[in-house]
Amino acid sequence: QVQLVESGGGLVQAGGSLRLSCAASGTVISLTNWAWYRQAPGKPRELVARIYSGGQTDYLDSVKGRFSISRAHSNAAYLQMNSLKSEDTGVYYCKSALGSRDIWGQGTQVTVSS
Repeated sequence: QVQLVESGGGLVQAGGSLRLSCAASGTVISLTNWAWYRQAPGKPRELVARIYSGGQTDYLDSVKGRFSISRAHSNAAYLQMNSLKSEDTGVYYCKSALGSRDIWGQGTQVTVSS
């Protein structure tokens, strides 16, 4: 069974940085499309960043210039988050796909104190 496991969340002061990691297990197939979502309390889950098989990237407007998504050949993806703001607080989830099936991680909490 394919699983995604996030790590790297935590408590950071505004202006600080965090690097989230997402590692896939249970498959030898390279996952090429990755995305990071987040969900703040009382708000719907939103797409933060995604990277396509060709390397193209998309970002939520509010994180452009501060966040950077990347992936590794070892079936992992990363989200580098700089200049963090209190509004970046939330649970961050990574998502990939195997064929037509979406795969989600369990989430990692990011808390930015002002």
